[in-house]
Parts: sequence; structure tokens; C-alpha cells
Amino acid sequence: MTETEGNVNVGGMYSKFWRISLVIIAMLLLFVGPTYVPYAMFKLNIDYVATVGVGAALFIVGIAFTLYLVQKKIITA
Repeated sequence: MTETEGNVNVGGMYSKFWRISLVIIAMLLLFVGPTYVPYAMFKLNIDYVATVGVGAALFIVGIAFTLYLVQKKIITA
């Protein structure tokens, strides 16, 4: 194992490919999750409350994942 900026590199999480992939996943959860997933569910005649709940859950997961990436210094300023 190698160390990068004081963090232990596990499974190549600090490689450029994984950093970009994790940021893209976080942004998809934040922006696409609360908009297009509930819209698609609504178009499939799924209950409105369920679509709003799924959208809110995806938004919260996206925020939590983004905060995790910031804490692990995957996303830096």
C-alpha cells in the first residue's frame, strides 16, 4: 500500500480514474436522482408520494456521498 497526502490508498481510490468516476456518481445522485428518477416513476404511474420520497432519498444519499468524498479529500478546492 502507498500513502497519498496522509491517507492510505485502498483499492486505487485515489487514482485519477476513480476520483473522476466517484465525482460523476456523486453529481448524478445529486442532480439526476431527484429530478429524472421521480419523473420516470411518475410516468410509470407510481404513486406521487413514493416518487417524491425516492427523489428526496437520492438527494440525501448524494449529499452524504459528496460530503464523504470531501472528507476523504477526493474532492478538493
